[in-house]
Amino acid sequence: MKNLELKIPPVVLVAILAVGMWAVSRIALNSHFTFPYVEWWSASMVLLGFFISIAGVLQFRKSGTTVDPRVPDQSSNLVVSGVYRYSRNPMYLGFLLALCGWCLFLENVVSALFPPAFIIYMNRFQIVPEERFMQEKFGASYHQYKAQVRRWI
Repeated sequence: MKNLELKIPPVVLVAILAVGMWAVSRIALNSHFTFPYVEWWSASMVLLGFFISIAGVLQFRKSGTTVDPRVPDQSSNLVVSGVYRYSRNPMYLGFLLALCGWCLFLENVVSALFPPAFIIYMNRFQIVPEERFMQEKFGASYHQYKAQVRRWI
């Protein structure tokens, strides 16, 4: 299973899951639900996710560190300011919110299985390996940050 660690860029995973959610919503026609103001709620969630992710990217750029999560060894700074005061993984949180918004838009119960699958995959194959590296590279500073800020929110 270690072969899957840090292999799939999270944005690619989000795209794959979004297409999968759409496909499932077209196949599982008897699994639809209705939600009042679904367009407004779904667009709001997707936009919120987008802005949170972009805030994470901008904070990384401002700190002069890599935004490519597949190469955590290229991290030059421990970023703990901005949106990183509230979440250790705001880019992933933003992706999750976008997937949840997409799920609402699709109004399909089966597609609601995809966002939890995203969390499980990201925790195991992206975040845990990243955290392992950050602990090795930044030691006590990262340990203290981890104790103060949650992984997702």
